[in-house]
Amino acid sequence: MDYTFFFIFLGSLVVLHYAVKLLCFVRMLCPKFFFPLPKSFLRSMGEWAVVTGGSEGIGRAYAFELARHGMNVIILSRSKDKLERTAKEIVEETGQRVKVLVADFTRDDVYREIEDNLKYLEIGVLVNNVGILPSIIPRKFLKTRNINQTITNVINCNIRTMAQMCRICLPGMEKRGKGVIVTLSSGVATVPCPLYSLYSASKASTVFVERFSLCLQAEYRAKGIIIQSIAPFSVSTAMIGFQTGGPLTMLPADFVGTSLQYLKAGNKINGSVGHTIMGWLLQSIPSGILHSEALQKGLTAYVQKTVAGKRQ
Repeated sequence: MDYTFFFIFLGSLVVLHYAVKLLCFVRMLCPKFFFPLPKSFLRSMGEWAVVTGGSEGIGRAYAFELARHGMNVIILSRSKDKLERTAKEIVEETGQRVKVLVADFTRDDVYREIEDNLKYLEIGVLVNNVGILPSIIPRKFLKTRNINQTITNVINCNIRTMAQMCRICLPGMEKRGKGVIVTLSSGVATVPCPLYSLYSASKASTVFVERFSLCLQAEYRAKGIIIQSIAPFSVSTAMIGFQTGGPLTMLPADFVGTSLQYLKAGNKINGSVGHTIMGWLLQSIPSGILHSEALQKGLTAYVQKTVAGKRQ
């Protein structure tokens, strides 16, 4: 039997598959061209934006950027002083209204008060940003300090908060037929990441955060709601000791500015051109290399050196 036609057909499908993947990758390199977003788009979603972990880092940058787009902002974190300072700066720069809610997302009992405060507001954008890292310095799981409490804190803050905030904000969006929910995952969750076991798993794209977002998007896309997860790599925040020094380590404001250009780019993104390329490269590296003891030691030494340099 002549299988020539079968192999030609199979080869054509393989070529077509990779051609489509290449086209999708190229589109992600030019977000302004392929995914144009009107300046008024975010404000058209609703009057208020809610940002968890909004007092510093990426969350603070989102709060500022959303206010610049004409939205009033509610920022939540556990530090009242930082929240009030950030709120004052946003009001002075943008003139938009800012509400602050003090919330420790490692606790179980914070959501009733949040729900009461948000109940009557027209929430157009929710940014699920809050997250904690067990340690700036990478370390093996059993070396985690206060491991029992840390496990609870990380799971409550990095996983439970996302689901609860969606529960609180999504009904109003569904009723109005529009809204945006952005959830910050992490590039270290793109592949299993030793030495960041708890953080990587709690933010893992294949375990909860991105799966939850993808499922919600499938459920509510027809309602006019955009639900997107973002998996950045290195962004210079307190979580990584404000590390800088390379083209892939972005300042929070720069990262947020580019990530918002991808709102219509799909359900799961990395948020910038550099991080998109990094994600593709990491998934192409054999896991045996990524998980090697030598690489783990090298990563630990690099982070320790970088953080020590920042503290001097």
